[in-house]
Amino acid sequence: MSCLSNVRLQVRASLANNSFQLWKWCMSMAEKCTNTRQLKAIHAIYITLGLHRNTYAVSKLLDFSALSNSADLSYASRIFAQVRTPNTFLYNILIRAYSRSSQPQFSLHYFNIMLQTNNAAAPDSFTFPFLLIACANGPLEVEGKQMHSWVVKNSFSVSDAHVQTALIRFYTNCKALDYARKMFDEITDIDVIQCNVLMSGHLQCGLAKEALSIFQDMLGHGVSADEYCVTTALAACAHLGALEQGKWIHEHVMKREWVESDVFIGSALVDMYAKCGCIHIASEVFDSMPTRNRHSWATMIRGFAVHGRPELAISCLERMQVVDGLKPDGIVILAVLAACAHAGLQKEGQLLLDKMESLYDIAPEHEHFSCVVDLLCRAGKLDDALKLIRRMPMKPRASVWGALLSGCRKHNNVSLGELAVKEILLVEDGNEAEEDSAYVQLSNIYLAARQCDDARRIRRMIGDKGFRKTPGYSAIEIDGMVNEFVAGDVSHSCLTNIHEVLDLIYLDPDFNNLI
Repeated sequence: MSCLSNVRLQVRASLANNSFQLWKWCMSMAEKCTNTRQLKAIHAIYITLGLHRNTYAVSKLLDFSALSNSADLSYASRIFAQVRTPNTFLYNILIRAYSRSSQPQFSLHYFNIMLQTNNAAAPDSFTFPFLLIACANGPLEVEGKQMHSWVVKNSFSVSDAHVQTALIRFYTNCKALDYARKMFDEITDIDVIQCNVLMSGHLQCGLAKEALSIFQDMLGHGVSADEYCVTTALAACAHLGALEQGKWIHEHVMKREWVESDVFIGSALVDMYAKCGCIHIASEVFDSMPTRNRHSWATMIRGFAVHGRPELAISCLERMQVVDGLKPDGIVILAVLAACAHAGLQKEGQLLLDKMESLYDIAPEHEHFSCVVDLLCRAGKLDDALKLIRRMPMKPRASVWGALLSGCRKHNNVSLGELAVKEILLVEDGNEAEEDSAYVQLSNIYLAARQCDDARRIRRMIGDKGFRKTPGYSAIEIDGMVNEFVAGDVSHSCLTNIHEVLDLIYLDPDFNNLI
């Protein structure tokens, strides 16, 4: 089927046979379609034979035009519009396709059209998950809650696991974790996918302790963890520094032999051990992995960087090519640049930035420039950092100017600090979190330079705009339990004992005398 004329010749030959053979040939051609040009040729034949109004025949065309790698949603919508009475299956194809597109609101548009068909097509258990995905990707929180009402009205939330999972995912994507947890608790027979969706939602919102608690409750209810759940739980352990719980999960993984079969679990173990301070164990796990990818190498390099082993991080650039035959990508290069920044290896970092395109065919991105700006600022070379920013081939983002601002804070450079804040406000217009952080840094720079009037002016501005600094917190694992401490929090169950120990330390700063 190289061109439309060849297709027409085959159709004429097929007309000599009975209609059933012609039908089979048309369906076969639609299923073999590989690009939009072929699709349009087949569509023309459908129109010639009157098949463009047949729901089953059109479903073949619609499936390719809406869901394939060569999808054209505009063309799919035109195909759909030619069907006089579309059924639920056709509606679901378009709702699904638009739910994962850049225009998820069109999923709701076709849903509304479906509701106006006087029951010719009715939503089913496949319709609502696609709609909820669209609402999550919008994000369309109000519309998503309306979909939830429809789900309850049709009793799908009680009987269908796919709809239940979609609801949990919708609420977690909208950061409405209380609603997500309520939906989760209403499910009588939870599965591992629903647990993982809820865990991931909490982890993405910075609630690693809650994510780990969900994992423990899941196992307590007899639900077996899969590879995705284990990876999420290990990420929570890494975030919290929960080494003992991470070791327990590692033992569980070894029993299932997942390290040998799943590169992501192996990488998650490397990350967990590195962030929990056990770089030697992280290295052992990494070396024992039978299969590694670029993500694995980047994880190991970041571990070496945090633990002050830049020479090992840099050596990984060659090792990954020799041992695993993998060429570094932008993420690996970024990890090595971070290692150089942590160790103050200015020449090595600048050389890698300058040579990364010629050596590895990777064009530097904002993150790479930001890392080297940070490196130069750590070395006190703020003017060189500014020159690097000025010669960037793209407009610098807030992260680049933020690296310069942090350097100005360290070296008390008021003029460059003011410039960096000005640029951040231009780039991040309306982003309150970025504005708040920039103003706080500038206020600290003024205080360090003894420009108290300017510092008070900035602090007053922060108060007038209603910015609130995110409170700092720390966590420590004791006897397998993670304890979190948040600035200004008085809710810890051992608060009285903690203050008694702090009073002792205040009275006798020599820790040896307290033993």
